[in-house]
Amino acid sequence: MRIATYNVEWFNSLFDDEGRPLIDEQWSGRRDVTRRAQLKAVGVVFKLLDADAVMVIEAPDQNRRRNTKFALEGFAELFGLRARTALIGFANDTQQEIALLYDPDVFSARHDPQGDVGGLIAPRFDSTFQLDLDTDASPEPIVFSKPPLEVELTLRESGKSMRLIGVHVKSKAPHGAQGPRDVIRLAIENRRKQMAQCIWIRQRVDEHLQAADPLIVLGDFNDGPGLDEYEKLFGRSGVEIVMGEEEAIRMFDPHARMILTHKSGARPATSRFYIAKERRYLQALLDYIMVSPDLVAKSPQWRIWHPFDDPECYSAPELREALLTASDHFPVSIDFAP
Repeated sequence: MRIATYNVEWFNSLFDDEGRPLIDEQWSGRRDVTRRAQLKAVGVVFKLLDADAVMVIEAPDQNRRRNTKFALEGFAELFGLRARTALIGFANDTQQEIALLYDPDVFSARHDPQGDVGGLIAPRFDSTFQLDLDTDASPEPIVFSKPPLEVELTLRESGKSMRLIGVHVKSKAPHGAQGPRDVIRLAIENRRKQMAQCIWIRQRVDEHLQAADPLIVLGDFNDGPGLDEYEKLFGRSGVEIVMGEEEAIRMFDPHARMILTHKSGARPATSRFYIAKERRYLQALLDYIMVSPDLVAKSPQWRIWHPFDDPECYSAPELREALLTASDHFPVSIDFAP
């Protein structure tokens, strides 16, 4: 069985309001890439990824005029994908939905949000979480701009179920900052909010682990151990919070573990961004697949589909070029026995 997560940069810009693919020479949301070129590249990646289920980050928009499920299922039909049925949870206002694209011959799936609206501990992800972010003894309201997608995924053959939580946690980038001081202020403020979202997710993870639910938390965390200097102010990253600390039952991701245990040396990366001012690319580990201890016991195999770091991706020219054209993130997959 293969489950993957893939952040497709501005996937929404590749569809019209009817959910039909825009196969033309107009620019896509990606720098210097046409809609035709990006759409073809994304299709090639999905086809060769050949996953049973993909958590799609930055999926096409869901609103009164647009339909995520229709757009993704039309995309899957266009490229003949096994994972051809789409599921969305709580829609958001960012034009970047979180959706699951899965093979209906392998799984049945349903959106199954947990928690109470307005609850004090692990409230439902489309509601509000109260947490004191700045130690003034007054809790601040935290909301998700992109509420995580909670899925009950059931294998048709065995009837066994597992839980998936798809996430796209808040970016820490100081967008809109004016001047150096404002950069610092916004960066710290955004990190506080990002960590609060991760604490909220961890509370839900604790509930599932205590219930012995097989669990996978996957997606774009916009964070990782040692990713920036502001982490020193808080002593930990959001990823470490979700994975579990001290006496908590731990989730596991080998790439995060590699960075935590080896502070120097080569670092895995799942994303590649062009820094125009410096005329170079920046790589970062932002996308993760964390699994519960019972799934670790199945000896799963993780893979980052990086066009330069993965030998098989590099040696396959069509796949390598598609990965570079499709998105600024690369897929992460996990293979394990059902």
